[in-house]
Amino acid sequence: MTAVATSRGLMGIGDVLAYLRPDFDDVTISKIRFLESEGLINPQRTASGYRKFSHADLERLRYILACQRDQYLPLKVIRDNLDAIDRGLEPSASGGGPRVPRALASTDGLPSSESFRPSSADVRLSRKELLDEAQLDDELLTQVEGYGLIAKRGSHYDADALAIAVTIAEMAAFGIEPRHMRTFKIAADREVGLVEQVVNPMLRQRDPESQQRADDAIRQLAALSVRLHSSLVKAGLAAELSR
Repeated sequence: MTAVATSRGLMGIGDVLAYLRPDFDDVTISKIRFLESEGLINPQRTASGYRKFSHADLERLRYILACQRDQYLPLKVIRDNLDAIDRGLEPSASGGGPRVPRALASTDGLPSSESFRPSSADVRLSRKELLDEAQLDDELLTQVEGYGLIAKRGSHYDADALAIAVTIAEMAAFGIEPRHMRTFKIAADREVGLVEQVVNPMLRQRDPESQQRADDAIRQLAALSVRLHSSLVKAGLAAELSR
């Protein structure tokens, strides 16, 4: 097998042929050139016109040749499949249209409606216990309480307060100050208000069935709001990093 053509890992057509031959013994230079003429691959060209193939080009060729050999797919279908792959989709094995990868539409790792059921554990923490468990500074706790991010339930702190305190401590380690964290409280209050608008008509009916529908709607909308918020932050950061 000949050496890789350049320090960037580009290969000449002879190198590509040598890589492919062990798995596709009928492949030829003429066939590779034909697939290029059909627009299925697009290797780089040097100033003198020589083809230079990347490792991505090599894997693309493997896919094309495997589709022809194993599935007897015509070039039109292979071209459509490659277009789907280039757009981040999954080609359909049944001849239908391409599909969004299941992982992209998955909500694994995000809270479900069940996550918003009231906790059955009646946790009641003193201020010192909250500070110790969350590894939070007393002055910082005073500040976030002033901004309404954490509040006591009666004379104690509950499990929700602990979860918020732990998150605040971790964010503070990045230099994020309580006054900046207040924006999260404002956004959360608006989301709560929106949920209330939806469920208040159910709650006013007072009958057990309506109360149950309201409880279910609250939990489902809570999970959806967190999912939307997470997706928007992810999309925003991706756009920022791509600039």
